[in-house]
Amino acid sequence: MAEETIDLAEEFGEVRREEQLDWTKLQNYLRGKLPGADKPLEVKQFRGGHSNLTYLMRFDGQEWVMRRPPFGPLPVGGHDMAREYKVLSRLWKVFKPAPRAMLFCDDTSIVGAPFFVMERRNGIVIKNRTPFPKELPTDPASLTSLSEGFIDAAADLHGVDYRAIGLEDLGKPEGFLARQINGWMKRWEAAKTREVPLMEKLGAWFIEHLPPPQSPTIIHNDFYLHNIMLDAKNPGNVVGVFDWEMSTLGDPLVDVGIALNYWRDKSDPPELLMGETPTLMPGFLTRDQLVERYAKRTGRDLSHIAFYWAWAHWKNATVIEQIYVRFVRGQTTDPRFKQMGGQAPALAHAAALVASRLGFRE
Repeated sequence: MAEETIDLAEEFGEVRREEQLDWTKLQNYLRGKLPGADKPLEVKQFRGGHSNLTYLMRFDGQEWVMRRPPFGPLPVGGHDMAREYKVLSRLWKVFKPAPRAMLFCDDTSIVGAPFFVMERRNGIVIKNRTPFPKELPTDPASLTSLSEGFIDAAADLHGVDYRAIGLEDLGKPEGFLARQINGWMKRWEAAKTREVPLMEKLGAWFIEHLPPPQSPTIIHNDFYLHNIMLDAKNPGNVVGVFDWEMSTLGDPLVDVGIALNYWRDKSDPPELLMGETPTLMPGFLTRDQLVERYAKRTGRDLSHIAFYWAWAHWKNATVIEQIYVRFVRGQTTDPRFKQMGGQAPALAHAAALVASRLGFRE
């Protein structure tokens, strides 16, 4: 079968052949449960993201977004639609960038997996590895404002009183970071397509050098520039934060480390500066400036932030490998996945460079 040609710059397009669902069965299920679902249904597929499948459903002009896990074997604990629904059905009330979740379905006979439907947010997404959106201004002042809005959204999320919205059972904060490291070590072993000894060495080092835990908050657990949506007229205004299936209660600096992992500075290793790197544009804050602004806004101690940044590089190596192995196994023909083969070793090396500031030696 020939590979499908896709314009990755487009927000959405036609549904990929291997990711079609039984739309008649879905619409029959949604009737009476979702406003507008009795009208004719048109479906498109969002192009952003590499994980869950996200579809735009149009019912005679009224739009909703549906998410379900990808096809094929899934990593334990990943692609949790029930968790994402639970968070978004409550968080929208106190954190404006969170889209409201409308309904959840665990009947796998409808679309082949659990799924949920949420409201459609409109704005601009800076997609990973694609040119900077032409809809957004590129003057330095606007890009500074964008950077500030991005890190402020993380700080504001971490200020939410999770008990007040009934999310005190979302996770187990005690021992959170150690569980994360051990869990991602297992995921690496399950997904790896080649041996990268540095991954095992880093995992063991992280366990032995855990920083003092921060007071727990709701954390997104995948907070980075390409998971937010911006107001085109005011790029400092974050109108959407997406992909909440890994959200939990834990150390908020995990989110900051993940944000730094995807953010690029001119001093980064060359292999991390390939392709589109919007944060190198004049006006974007540096990583140090992001950290400084977050610390000032939250009052938290970020003296151990290099640990979280290195850990996020290491974790992302496994995330990339989990995506790449789906292509290797023939579970998707998405052309983006084919190019990911060399990224895990590069990210492991980047993690080691950051961890070397704290005494790690390869």
